[in-house]
Amino acid sequence: MTASAHTIALLVPGAMGAGIAARLSASGAGTILTNLEGRSEATIQRARSSNMQHASYTEIVERATCIYSVVPPVDAFSLAESVVNAYKAASSTRELIFVDCNAVNPDSVKRMATLFNGTSITFLDGVIIGTPPSETFNPGIYVAAAPNDAAALDSFTRMSTEFGLNIIPLKGEGAGIGDASALKMAHAGIVKGAIGLFTTMILAANAASPSTAEGLLHALNLSQPAFVDLIIRLLPPMPAKAYRFVGEMEEVGGFVGAGSPEAQTFEGLAGTFARVASGVVVAAAEDRPSGEVDLLLEFVEQARETRAKRDD
Repeated sequence: MTASAHTIALLVPGAMGAGIAARLSASGAGTILTNLEGRSEATIQRARSSNMQHASYTEIVERATCIYSVVPPVDAFSLAESVVNAYKAASSTRELIFVDCNAVNPDSVKRMATLFNGTSITFLDGVIIGTPPSETFNPGIYVAAAPNDAAALDSFTRMSTEFGLNIIPLKGEGAGIGDASALKMAHAGIVKGAIGLFTTMILAANAASPSTAEGLLHALNLSQPAFVDLIIRLLPPMPAKAYRFVGEMEEVGGFVGAGSPEAQTFEGLAGTFARVASGVVVAAAEDRPSGEVDLLLEFVEQARETRAKRDD
């Protein structure tokens, strides 16, 4: 295989980042650079299994032609700052592309883009929709650029598509930085907002009484069977991701209007996810099951049984 003309860096190798890195590498991109300073042994092993190689930020900005940022929303701005600081400290003028692929609201991503002013780094606004890449699924990566960076957007799209990713550039009238993030906020508000609502109401019903929760499932199966199907599909993976959903719901609140009644809805859902995430952490520390997570998974199992009877 001919060596790629591109050197790609991806920060950092979480489940999504490592999955994307593995897809890139397997499709011809070669070794993917990353930064593993302060990372857990599990993260380091995940990076190795995805053909990722540790490099300092200085080395990354000196070698990479494209940097993907795939981190929890709360870390997105500081990671961009680290890249810019390393670039400036190296007195670099080389051109490269930085793609923020995180669930931050449009105002946040526009503020992030200003960090790159005065450098030769082209900033692209991207979001990932879907689960990590697998043999049967390739998530959509929607990307937008400032109007004068259309050529960089086209170059990024060609390169990433060549290396196996599913890139959807956002073009047309009014397209610019913030559009991909707005798409992510609207999508997260609907999908993860629904997960948060399901979680809140199932836990509230259980708090009233087990019979209330049982009645809730019966009523949903009677009036909204599609909701039962969604609960079965969407709730089981949620507890492990709840800590990430906290920041996403806070960002969605900012998207719909900070301080507005609508924003308070998503702030409340952030609280639900924080409660679940806290329960997971405490239960793990005490080596015991999480009571609320067990309640949710028990509801899901009962939902499966209910659906099976419906389908008979």
